[in-house]
Amino acid sequence: MRLLGIVFSFLCSGAVFAAQYQAHQLDGNTLHIQSDKGKLSLQFYQPEVVEAFYQNNGVKQLPSFSISQQPAALALSVAEAADSLTLSSAALTVKINKAPLRLSYYRGDQLLLAEEQGYFAAENQHGFRFALSKDEKLLGGGQRVLGMDRRGQTFPLYNKAHYGYSTESSQMYFSLPAVMSSNKYLLLFDNSAKGEADLGASNADIMQFSAEGGRSSYVVVAGDTYPALINNYTALTGRQPLPARWTLGNYASRFGYRNEAEARAVVQKFRQLKLPLDALVLDLYWFGPDIKGHMGNLAWDPNAFPQPEKMLADLSADGVNTILVTEPFVLTTSKRWQEAVDAGAIALGPDGKAKTFDFYFGNTGLIDVFNPAAQQWFWQIYQGLAEQGVAGVWGDLGEPEVHPDDTVHAIGMANEVHNAFGHQWADMVYNGMRRNFPKQRPFIMMRAGAPGSQRFGMVPWTGDVERSWGGLKPQVELALSMGLFGFGYIHSDLGGFAGGEQFDKELYIRWLQYGVFQPVYRPHAQEHIAPEMVFHDSHTIETLRPWLNLRYQLLPYNYTLAYQNSLTGMPLMRPLFFYKDSFADAANTTLMDEKNSYFWGDAFLVAPVTEPGVTSWPVQLPGGVWFDYFNGQRYAGNGKVEVPVTLDTIPVLVKAGSFVPMAELVQSTQHYSSRKLTLHYYADSSVDCAKGEMYEDDGKTPDAIVNGQFERLNFYYLKQDSEQKFELRRSGEYAGKPESRELTLVLHNQSATPSHISVDGRYVQLVPQQARFNRMQNVAWYDKASRQLKVKLDWQADKQQILIR
Repeated sequence: MRLLGIVFSFLCSGAVFAAQYQAHQLDGNTLHIQSDKGKLSLQFYQPEVVEAFYQNNGVKQLPSFSISQQPAALALSVAEAADSLTLSSAALTVKINKAPLRLSYYRGDQLLLAEEQGYFAAENQHGFRFALSKDEKLLGGGQRVLGMDRRGQTFPLYNKAHYGYSTESSQMYFSLPAVMSSNKYLLLFDNSAKGEADLGASNADIMQFSAEGGRSSYVVVAGDTYPALINNYTALTGRQPLPARWTLGNYASRFGYRNEAEARAVVQKFRQLKLPLDALVLDLYWFGPDIKGHMGNLAWDPNAFPQPEKMLADLSADGVNTILVTEPFVLTTSKRWQEAVDAGAIALGPDGKAKTFDFYFGNTGLIDVFNPAAQQWFWQIYQGLAEQGVAGVWGDLGEPEVHPDDTVHAIGMANEVHNAFGHQWADMVYNGMRRNFPKQRPFIMMRAGAPGSQRFGMVPWTGDVERSWGGLKPQVELALSMGLFGFGYIHSDLGGFAGGEQFDKELYIRWLQYGVFQPVYRPHAQEHIAPEMVFHDSHTIETLRPWLNLRYQLLPYNYTLAYQNSLTGMPLMRPLFFYKDSFADAANTTLMDEKNSYFWGDAFLVAPVTEPGVTSWPVQLPGGVWFDYFNGQRYAGNGKVEVPVTLDTIPVLVKAGSFVPMAELVQSTQHYSSRKLTLHYYADSSVDCAKGEMYEDDGKTPDAIVNGQFERLNFYYLKQDSEQKFELRRSGEYAGKPESRELTLVLHNQSATPSHISVDGRYVQLVPQQARFNRMQNVAWYDKASRQLKVKLDWQADKQQILIR
């Protein structure tokens, strides 16, 4: 019988009795309640964030892996009536029914969420039941292919590989015991154990989370808007540190490069074809010649990679950062098995000895990342690799892929800590890197984690997706669902990973076109079909070249998205219901179901083409005015439109009133410079004023934001009668900051040649030919065919104004 079937049967049998209130005490941010079953603490972390932690007598409690915020000092009040208590912050009210003990959460007069059964315990399960309101939508649950609204679904809370998935999956690599509601609350079940979520499947009006042990706690997050929910939630669980700029570049990656010659050759191929490249990912073969038998060596195979330090140094000098795969399994046949056992690094079995078991790669043990001794042993290996010049860590199979129930970890059994394994692993690597390599921004790509793993710089991906159109279809849904909970760098293996009997050129092109507007640009696949574009025919290369070039030209825009994410948790890929227009909430609720069209930052609306042979593609508009990036076609409203496409294009629209900063093309971010900028502005009669920003630093210094080692460039637009005014501002300092910038302002959708242009009151000449414009400084040129006005200026002052009539 399924877990929930057991729990519901147990509840209906009357064997679980609700707790009864006995006493309470307010202590700072926490209301302590004593009941006949144990303790309940209600702790406010922010005015709109409160944790309910039930500690029934005799129930083991594990620590929270998700919560990282220290509570701020808040003014709370408690009012008592005969049958209830009311706990209030400045923004949120918790009403506590005394008999039975039951909680309800209000924002002002609005009921956000109410316990139905509240906390329950049945056999070895415990969890919570909540009442759902009519028409309430629920997003979240982590990686699932179930549609954006997960209400009516039940699914396991257990990180598990789903090899070769496509258009449907209820259980995948990275589960999250959390939902975001259309009623503008976010609910986190703060539990690391194996469990299940029932979001109105067994009972349409009930949402239930349950688990085999762990922690009997949940957190309610409120907010005025959906972005505010993310902001408050990531303040609680931690925000993604700003990654190195190279993270946003192009990766060469496959399963896998078998030796140093292959690794060097693929980099050389990119350089010869003048296709930008910033990273090289080495899979299993860096530590062994075969797929099986070598996992856990965690050292270079000297036959395949005889001079790793020289290779790493050469690649680094060429602007290529090397990332190595590692796994938490140490095979008994590996060179380090006995060393790991002697160090106490291997998780134990019930007999107190290092536990071994069989899985695909061989007979193995599992590193106990919850054990300080194991962490010390594991970290010293990472430290040695980083000292050699390895730039990034790839943690694979970290669900863990195989995790026997009777595995004994330092803090609990396998099922109690399973979903926190990848999280704890990332914690170890991140803090080790910050401690031992304080001048380096860590890069940590991992397949599994838990709520809060984003604070360790985790870069997750969507696992071993099938190399098919069906595999491409759910990638936006997966990314949006994860991005709502802090994981701004979720991405897919571009081109698809698993299977595929022969190369599907159109599928490959469509997937890599989409990749330009996903957080990490990493084609990756099984090697029988090359994932790197350099190994395909010239037509494929030349079709994709402008797309890869666009990815690099957009570095100023994309890096600014990374900056915004690090401050507020706002994902780089954003759902359409985040649109800041004035239409009713009902429209927003409808947009919650949209799983193909999405925002890339605030400026772009993207709809990947996920079917072959089409000449147009449907795009859901959220409202407002949008322009086709390729041909300037204007669209407006909040319906669906058919956008014409060729093999060279997918629907990419730009919002009216958007500023899009772009840089010159480079072959590696090592050579990136914002000395020359092109600033695009998309004008429209519907927009009277607009603003934008650009963030700049040296691309590598940790804590640049905290330490003020950055520059902000702000852009403003104001339309008054027949005049268009632009104001450019810049502030801040960092090493390598350009003293001045050659800026080309490109105004789109300009219907006529201007009669007057000036910069800070100085007249700017309007030249008749583009060739003259390209050669000269402080000039302008109007292109009637494209309806674009270009103004070139030398931006030196902290503030400059441009006037156009």
